Order: sequence, then structure tokens, then C-alpha cells
Amino acid sequence: MAIATLDSKLSIVRPTGQVNASNAVELDHQLKSAILSDRYSTVLVDMQQVETLDSDGLGVLVSALRLAQRRNQRFSLCGMGDSVRMIFELTQLDQAMEIFESYDDFLATLTAKEDSPRRTMVYA
Repeated sequence: MAIATLDSKLSIVRPTGQVNASNAVELDHQLKSAILSDRYSTVLVDMQQVETLDSDGLGVLVSALRLAQRRNQRFSLCGMGDSVRMIFELTQLDQAMEIFESYDDFLATLTAKEDSPRRTMVYA
């Protein structure tokens, strides 16, 4: 597993292989470090190299999502294979988490936010 930093606002965590009880603690530590760091407003978990995910790994991701939400940070996943995506669909966590097909799809949302004009909502 590795952590990369795209810029001062984005931390990318890239787990590999099987994410299960034997390495869930390591993933938990990496995610918490990224989320608790004041340097990042967004944490992306790139799941492209994840072959399997068990309930311990899923629990770590849910815990990380909750922590990020409490800290008002963006927490996203991308690049899931079909078997991993199926787990998210069966547990309906695909409805609770921001999931992108690919890293490029995620990056497009960053670019779109930067390019879009700020809107001010006025309520009468």
C-alpha cells in the first residue's frame, strides 16, 4: 500500500492485492494519517490494484468515510474492479460513498470545480 500526494490538498491512498483482516490495520493507519493531517482537504482511495476486499477492509473504508465527514473532508474511491464494486452494491455503500470509475474521472471533478464560477445562493 502506498500514499501519494498530488498537491497540497489531495492525498491518494493506493491499496494493493487483497484487503482483508491481515492488512486492514495498515490501511486504517494510512487512511487516518491522511485524514487527520491538516494538509489535505481530500482523500482519494485508488482501488485499481485491489483484487479482493473482505468485511474488515470494508469496515476500514466506512470508518475512514465517517472520520472524513466529521472533519468536513472529501473522501472518494476510484478504480474498482467488478468483484469489489459488487461488494459495495450488495451492501449499498455505493449509495453512501463517492465512487468514480477511474482516477481520470475523479480528476475531472477537480478540474470542473476549479473552472466553474462561484455561485451565491440568495434566499428571499
